[in-house]
Amino acid sequence: MLREKTVVLGITGSIAAYKAAELASYLTQAGAKVETVMTEAAQRFISPLTLQSLNHRSVACDMWTPPENFDITHVSLAQIADVVLIAPATANIIAKLAHGLADDLLSSVVLATQAPVIVAPAMNSIMYLNQATQENLALLKKRGYTIVEPEVGRLACNEQGQGRLAALDTIVSAIDRVTGCVEDMAGLKVVVTAGGTREAFDPVRFIGNRSSGKMGYALAESAMQRGAEVTLITTTELKALSGVQVRYVENAEQMLEEVKKATEDAAVLVMAAAVADYRPKKVAQSKIKKTKDTLLLELERTPDILSEIKGKLLRIGFAAETDDLVHNAKRKLSGKKLDLIVANDVSAQGSGFGADSNKVILITRDGKEIELPLMSKYEVSNKIWDWVINIK
Repeated sequence: MLREKTVVLGITGSIAAYKAAELASYLTQAGAKVETVMTEAAQRFISPLTLQSLNHRSVACDMWTPPENFDITHVSLAQIADVVLIAPATANIIAKLAHGLADDLLSSVVLATQAPVIVAPAMNSIMYLNQATQENLALLKKRGYTIVEPEVGRLACNEQGQGRLAALDTIVSAIDRVTGCVEDMAGLKVVVTAGGTREAFDPVRFIGNRSSGKMGYALAESAMQRGAEVTLITTTELKALSGVQVRYVENAEQMLEEVKKATEDAAVLVMAAAVADYRPKKVAQSKIKKTKDTLLLELERTPDILSEIKGKLLRIGFAAETDDLVHNAKRKLSGKKLDLIVANDVSAQGSGFGADSNKVILITRDGKEIELPLMSKYEVSNKIWDWVINIK
């Protein structure tokens, strides 16, 4: 989707600078032309040689390096950019951009460009949440910059907090969005479900599963990026998805009702959610006390959402299995009369619940098997949408 796009990648002095190497490699492999600009502080964390080896292009580091062919470096980079991406972005560069400073090569490129600018902060959480940093980011947003919010996790200071550089998939999807790389799903209405349902047996406890909702969110986000009109029905709240209509539910019955309403005029339904097969037949009105050594719960079947959704729409299901992957997936494909099933072995390394990657086999109604290597869930989602586009 990034083929022939010129991405000016700005790297600043954050410990997360090492992640920029993976990002540059991914963008290059995706067909983008990556021009890298490193600040002086960034070079303390990662060598320009590393980026040169990955991109097979020179790295711009110095404002005062004599230009080639009489080009002024910051102006030429600013002009050829389809997008300027700063990842990681420190509090210092954010402050510079907010106040229009241009005292180094990177800030000069940003001030001279008319291309969209994406800023992906990475820093200590206290620095990130500092009023000055937040006001600077708000000012950049007001000017039309795209801010890719940092994630919550363990930081270099060995503390937990918001400040980790956003995941590669999240940053790449921001590039797709601002460059308008793909609009091949424009006008297509799709419904995606995500997360695991929770079936209560008292006001406090429930029967559930390990589904994180990441696959469903990736499907919704990638479809939106490709121009689709997307409704996401989810039991989990992972991140804000601008441009996606999100409906939150808890149990299978609620999900069924929302899916029925959302698919009335939809063209595609993707059931990525892990819907409980059974639920407690009776739900206690108050918390069940621990008075006995055993507790017996009588369970009943939950509604089969895919079987109950009728109409002329493509129906795609997921088969999360721990054994006999293809056999079990094909049984589900046939039993629910699906157009496509996505089979994944959730016991495989890097492919289980909560992982950011997945290794799946796409199985079509006519029995064709498309085995995909281990890849990010965002990449898997685009493979699924590619299949949808090819048969629409």
